[in-house]
Amino acid sequence: MLKIARRALLAASVAFALALHPAASLAQGVNLDELHAPGQLGEKVLGPADAPVTVVEYASFTCPHCAFFHNTIFDDFKLKFIDTGKVRFIFREFLRNGADVGVSAVARCAPADRYFDVVDAYFSTQDDWLKEGDLRQAILDKATAFGFNEASFNACLQNKALLEALDAGMQRAQSFGVTGTPTFFVNGEKQVGALSIEEWEAIIEPLVAAAGE
Repeated sequence: MLKIARRALLAASVAFALALHPAASLAQGVNLDELHAPGQLGEKVLGPADAPVTVVEYASFTCPHCAFFHNTIFDDFKLKFIDTGKVRFIFREFLRNGADVGVSAVARCAPADRYFDVVDAYFSTQDDWLKEGDLRQAILDKATAFGFNEASFNACLQNKALLEALDAGMQRAQSFGVTGTPTFFVNGEKQVGALSIEEWEAIIEPLVAAAGE
């Protein structure tokens, strides 16, 4: 098992329990201003601030459906919608377990301009590192490509402020009714699952057209 700070494991466990038993009030509508407001750790964003469509993704680094989206669909999604200025894409971590805490911490401790490189590194090799008997070592091995060593890795995983902020982000996701991954909000409308590029086109293109009217 991954051996990380006890506080992080507790945060992940509590968040996961809430995901399994969400309060009824969490199923209500999402306030768009609250959804799009930056979290405690700031946002990880691709695409222009004035894009007509904002897509917020909540993803777990140990979720196979999230890995499928990022490994097989996201390149086309980025090319068609982000790079063309149609979509502002916001990625947020969703913690299901201790391994999610560990990888999310690494992503946040890495140089800011390498965040999405970290995301890609762990999703693209999820089948490999997630099956290792020593998850902590497997996560560290992958993190060395981003400048981590044993000491800096330990310091990252023991950063109280970071772990508390990740936990706050998880609680915030719960308040928006997120109970599984991947969950997307497209201009505030909830979409669940690794949608195909054709499904994305059917959702996004009408919003872009309406914004141009």
